[in-house]
Amino acid sequence: MEGRERVVIESITPQIDCGRYPVKRVVGDELVVEADIFSDGHDEVAGVLLYRQQHEKGWQEVPLSRLENDRWQGSFTLSELGSYHYTILGWVDHFLTWQKDLKKRHAAGQDIAVDILIGVQHIERAAELAGPELAEKLHETAQALAHAPNRQRAVAIGLAPQLSTTISGCCARDLATRYPDELCVTVDRERAVFSSWYELFPRSCGRDRRHGSFKDVQSLLPELAELGFDVLYLPPIHPIGMTKRKGRANAANAEPGDPGSPWAIGSPEGGHKAVHPELGTLEEFRELVREAGKKGMEIALDIAFQCSPDHPYLAEHPEWFLWRPDGTVQYAENPPKKYQDIVPFNFETASWRELWEELRSVLFFWMDQGVRIFRVDNPHTKPFPLWEWLIREAKQRSPEVLFLAEAFTRQKLMFRLAKLGFDQSYTYFTWRNSKQELVDYLEELTRGAAREFLRPNFWPNTPDILNQYLQVGGRPAFIVRLVLAATLSSNYGIYGPVYDLCLAAAEPASEEYQHAEKYQLQEWDRDAPGNLKAVIAALNRVRRENPALQRTNNVAFYPAEDDGVLFYGKSTPDGSNTVLGLVNLDPFHAKQVRIQVPLEELGIKPGQSYLVQDLLNGDHFIWQGAWNSILLDPAQTPARLFRIRSWLRRERDFDYYL
Repeated sequence: MEGRERVVIESITPQIDCGRYPVKRVVGDELVVEADIFSDGHDEVAGVLLYRQQHEKGWQEVPLSRLENDRWQGSFTLSELGSYHYTILGWVDHFLTWQKDLKKRHAAGQDIAVDILIGVQHIERAAELAGPELAEKLHETAQALAHAPNRQRAVAIGLAPQLSTTISGCCARDLATRYPDELCVTVDRERAVFSSWYELFPRSCGRDRRHGSFKDVQSLLPELAELGFDVLYLPPIHPIGMTKRKGRANAANAEPGDPGSPWAIGSPEGGHKAVHPELGTLEEFRELVREAGKKGMEIALDIAFQCSPDHPYLAEHPEWFLWRPDGTVQYAENPPKKYQDIVPFNFETASWRELWEELRSVLFFWMDQGVRIFRVDNPHTKPFPLWEWLIREAKQRSPEVLFLAEAFTRQKLMFRLAKLGFDQSYTYFTWRNSKQELVDYLEELTRGAAREFLRPNFWPNTPDILNQYLQVGGRPAFIVRLVLAATLSSNYGIYGPVYDLCLAAAEPASEEYQHAEKYQLQEWDRDAPGNLKAVIAALNRVRRENPALQRTNNVAFYPAEDDGVLFYGKSTPDGSNTVLGLVNLDPFHAKQVRIQVPLEELGIKPGQSYLVQDLLNGDHFIWQGAWNSILLDPAQTPARLFRIRSWLRRERDFDYYL
């Protein structure tokens, strides 16, 4: 430690767990960094924000500006994928201190002759540390200051703003304090923060009870693109084991023709690097990936690190599994549930390095097929160090790769996975139904520390979850949850086509679907009466056209005089785009509700009329004042998305709107 370093640097934001994990941003974002920087005494302090891309050795810098109470701020633009490092340098700026004192003494009419000589010494010392060209200019300035013809001229030379900037920028840092840690920010592509997911089982895309194929999925791409989805998520596409295969409705014994669960991966036909033969060939999968890309969509593939008892790994690497005293392999359990068709890896095996390397090869194999988005099944049941290593390896290979954590588990486990590198996370949104639950949960995600590392992806349903709200609320409930998912979060997804068709039949006293597609083939009438395709298409169009809905952390909540109505809004940072959401959370009863529009935030003056447009159905209203009343009838319009336009008065007594 250098005892003459007098500057203190602390409380840097953003950072996670004292810099242990990177914060997250996307390309084009500006990273705003703040810190407390101060020193003893009354000397002036200066500082810079240092940053570099991970592969760079040299640092770039931007000056820090003072806020208040010894808080400083600087920022830089994240222009490329990958990682950036940043830290802060601060120092006592003796020349700036001299300028401050000179200005005060001059204003007070005091003798400044000695002060001028001190200033000359500062400039000459800076010249000794500067490069040849700059040193010459500094010597000239020092001489000009020393031989100034009068007091006024000397003060003008000494207080020149550019002079302090020059000296501070190159020559005043010999006793600078550098923050001891290099902090990190991971920079992902835009789809990490804005995406619309659609999940389907390829095997249910066939016709006339025929097992579906990649070709069948490919034929659906135009429809899904028209609906506005940009990510098509496929459950595991690998061969399915026969041993302990589950039957319909999760029956312990399969009947002839039962296809089994896609998550029971592996058979004599192959394992995690093979495709189910009835789905097609590997080349047909690659064609699906290419065709999806042509329509602005990506294929997201399920990564489930588990096996069926028939997986080749059990014979080739028995050391990777846990064997019971009776000689049988330990299958998966979550008592009282038993998954006899699934065998977990034993991550405490002495051969863990070989196991990790094989799992990495699985991931790289599918990246080689063109996949850049992975939904990871139950990551919270695998070691945290595995994910930190594996995600880092994948992103070094391709910074474009993204990972969604399917981890419906305890909060701290979900947060840890996000910190380790998962780009998106499933959340508790699926079970947050009341107004207060939604407000509290969104504020937890967007106002606390989680906003720096956890990107929520809201799913109203999954193949495993049909919550009670959807079971009893009918079509209005499906619309309500769809609108909330797609507008409260910038990342959202639905498990379709059961969601499109508002199917709500569940097993008794359960969140499990009746006739669950996990265990049997289904054939869907995607155009059946009452489907939500028009609503979904309109909602995704609104999301694409309004940048305010393409981020999550900008959500704000506003007063609505009914505990069953949620009123909220999102705006872009520059205020150029604002969308207000109004949702009746009661799927059974119409509500005439008074809401308070945030006029000041919208730049609308008191008493001014303004035009309100419902972006979902095109309705228009003319409102005046903050408090207004509107009907939300779940049978007709359970939710509205408003864009507000101000009316301006011209001199010739007619109105127009912006």
